[in-house]
Amino acid sequence: MEAAKFSTELESSKQQTNYAADISSIQEARDRIGPYIDKTPVLSSSSLNIIAGRTLFFKCEIFQKGGAFKFRGACNAVFSLPVDLADKGVVTHSSGNHAAALALAAKLRGIPAYIVIPKNAPICKVENVKRYGGQVIWCEPTMQERESVSAKVQEETGAVLIHPFNDGRIISGQGTISLELLEQVAQLDAIVVPISGGGLISGVAVAAKALKPNILIFAAEPKGADDAARSKAAGHIVTLTETKTIADGLRAYLGDLTWPIVRDLVDEIIVVEEGEIVEAMKICYEILKLAVEPSGAIGLAAVLSHQFQDNMRWSHCQNIGIVLSGGNVDLSVLWESFQKAH
Repeated sequence: MEAAKFSTELESSKQQTNYAADISSIQEARDRIGPYIDKTPVLSSSSLNIIAGRTLFFKCEIFQKGGAFKFRGACNAVFSLPVDLADKGVVTHSSGNHAAALALAAKLRGIPAYIVIPKNAPICKVENVKRYGGQVIWCEPTMQERESVSAKVQEETGAVLIHPFNDGRIISGQGTISLELLEQVAQLDAIVVPISGGGLISGVAVAAKALKPNILIFAAEPKGADDAARSKAAGHIVTLTETKTIADGLRAYLGDLTWPIVRDLVDEIIVVEEGEIVEAMKICYEILKLAVEPSGAIGLAAVLSHQFQDNMRWSHCQNIGIVLSGGNVDLSVLWESFQKAH
């Protein structure tokens, strides 16, 4: 009886929580960014379905402009700005896909983009920023330096800071993935999403649960950067002193806007080993014929993992959506990782 009462109270508290995004803001984002983004395809493979023992549907954000889902959120944030603020430009700190996405969104609106990038960022992602006209400003690879340099640029230029994930406009933009995916594959039992700062999974979870309350949302996280799993277990945000993973896009920590959504709406966080991520990338390449970066392939790694496959609680999840979140692969690093795996 007490358990049932606690469950009812928990559901009630979820409904009363004011998140940074809701289904209305996500639908508004879809209208706003519709002229600029690509509606990405959903692919499936009978061979992979046999391997997984389920029917898998891959939402191919690798084909999004900029090569990743990040363009959705960046585009929503940039085109949400009033003219007087937009004219001064935008600034962010990012080691990867958000940097390129913001540069591209700013280019489309005709405003400056100041991108603070740590010196250890993947070269292919830095080149994307330059290709889209972003002004690259280098910094040391620590969060303190990233934030410090961004604040200095903001002070000097008057540019608007667009955080990579802890921003309601970003979360709403990423949530448009669920709107598309559930139109493309209405029968989904679950969606598997990479987790880092939580912008992507927050938007996906809010939209999917609003449209289909019983759908399960699984997060996929590397063992070398498992702060989200530790946060879920602890009931509060946990940060790590060090992260070590090939999935360079999954090294951030949850923010105060993303954490409440992850806490309440993400049903489980599946932690995978580095070798499982590399193997998932190989499978994407060999079976799906897709080049997917480590952070983008981790959803497949999660579904194929023992943690997922052997858990009878999830045996009813037969139709699973997997977000392939990005395809900006540093090929030299990819080749090295394949060699190390054998």
